[in-house]
Amino acid sequence: MTMTLYHCINARSFRALWMLEELGLPYELKVLPFPPRSRDEQYLAVNPLGTIPAFLDGEVWMSESAAIGQYLAARHSPRVLDVGVDEADFGAYLNFLHFGEATLTFPQTLVLRYGRFEPPERRLAQAAEDYTRWFLSRLRTLEPRLEACEFLCARRFTAADVSVGYALMLATDIGLHDRFKPATLAYWQRLQGRPGFQRALAAQTQAALAQGVSTESVARWDGR
Repeated sequence: MTMTLYHCINARSFRALWMLEELGLPYELKVLPFPPRSRDEQYLAVNPLGTIPAFLDGEVWMSESAAIGQYLAARHSPRVLDVGVDEADFGAYLNFLHFGEATLTFPQTLVLRYGRFEPPERRLAQAAEDYTRWFLSRLRTLEPRLEACEFLCARRFTAADVSVGYALMLATDIGLHDRFKPATLAYWQRLQGRPGFQRALAAQTQAALAQGVSTESVARWDGR
């Protein structure tokens, strides 16, 4: 049975899309306008949370982007995009996999909410700036590791790089990439050069155009 991914352009669901392209797996991509819960009420039947992503693989249903990456790596790429429990970097792999979402993406969602998504009268410039600083302070913790290593763990590209890489993608969309430290910037440039990343970008654009959905990034949605 073909896997199905519900996605918004450059949203967290890009992690799952990128993983699918890295793995070369067959899937159906359904692109929705953002925010899906208020633009497409039928989507609530797929995901009662109204959030993106929603991922279906037979009887499997998932809504957490980092967990989908972990699932796909473990099931379809053991010891390649996945890191085995007996490998020295297993702990680092899990930590970075979830660091990308819980520590790096979370503050950016608040930057977007209080800087762009809320109606103008509800926007909070100070909150947006505070969470920008929060994101950048935590991002800097990657710099020593990336000065010494091409990828985050296990001496190879893994789902952890997809998770953290998406956070860098979102930061670029927001306009924070000029504040990346040198090793982090070089790492992000390497990730963008991967064929799987390029295929994922092309896939979301092609699907959006075919399904009559705007190709505008989530980060540029202005809440109106």
